Amino acid sequence: MDPVILDVVGPIKLRWYGLGYLLGFVLGYYLLRWQARKNLWVLPEQKVADFIAYAAVFGVFIGGRLGYILFYQIPKDGFASIVSDPMVILRVWDGGMSSHGGILGLMIFTFVFAMRNKVSWTGVGDGLCVVAPIGIGLVRTANFINGELYGRAAQGVSWAMKFPETLRYNGNAIEAIRDCRSLAPELDQMGFQGNADQVANQQLSYLIEKSRDDDQLLNRLGEYMQARHPSQLYEALLEGLVLFLILFFTRIKFPKLPTG
Repeated sequence: MDPVILDVVGPIKLRWYGLGYLLGFVLGYYLLRWQARKNLWVLPEQKVADFIAYAAVFGVFIGGRLGYILFYQIPKDGFASIVSDPMVILRVWDGGMSSHGGILGLMIFTFVFAMRNKVSWTGVGDGLCVVAPIGIGLVRTANFINGELYGRAAQGVSWAMKFPETLRYNGNAIEAIRDCRSLAPELDQMGFQGNADQVANQQLSYLIEKSRDDDQLLNRLGEYMQARHPSQLYEALLEGLVLFLILFFTRIKFPKLPTG
């Protein structure tokens, strides 16, 4: 599946991943406003727009991106990669964001926001936790479209799926590229640059992209993949829809529960 919905201009693309975040914030805004109107949240209705905007910027985007840099980028490529190319911090399309960083960013942001508005920090969190599963479900669905965060290898499972990204890590990428050269002879003329691993990675990216419109190439690549659990869909259903229904029911049924 193609993670890009629409090419806008240059590196700017509309992606399912970004759309998942956007829809999550929009739906979250309306549900938080509804909670505030029904006196089910510690913040008043007129504060909801500011809250959701600041939560998106400071909590999720900045926290999520810095989390990716700290938890993934630096351990993988070293701190020198940031020093030599500081702009990598802003290139969200190179790697994406970390849910760990996003959660930590939201914790810090909501604490400051609660202090400034003189309301309960855990009370702010209660309202936010009701709407968070909506965003989780949408983003996990986007992870499925991206073919990332797949599950363990599965045998005898009729809905198990093969994710092309596994080719980068299962140890037989070179063999797959070599076998697919007859279906993509242009590989040798494309001028990929870098060391052997970087060139192989670029060639594999090209083959994966081309296979979306070439069934023969897709089937050939599939011979080198192992079927896995679509864990993104499990999480979208359980952490998204089911958890939302539980928390939403709890919020409505027991409106006088203590904060936290």
